[in-house]
Amino acid sequence: MPDISPDAVIALILEHHIVETNEPLTPDSDLFSRGLDSLAMMQLMLQLERQFGVRISPSEMTRNHFATATVLATWLSHPNRSMS
Repeated sequence: MPDISPDAVIALILEHHIVETNEPLTPDSDLFSRGLDSLAMMQLMLQLERQFGVRISPSEMTRNHFATATVLATWLSHPNRSMS
């Protein structure tokens, strides 16, 4: 299981312009209040899969998993997370 940090998630979001915001993104920023919508979630999922070699099924793409960079990184790095 890859060790994914919140900073790596933020870097990916900014590098690929997944969320455009005037406010800085922090590990605990609410990604949805910063502009993450269903299309941006799909873009983020694809970039996470490419960058870190993880697989995310559509059923796993929930607000709870994608709430913040910290939540997302912790969930993706969890050893008991199912690899779809």
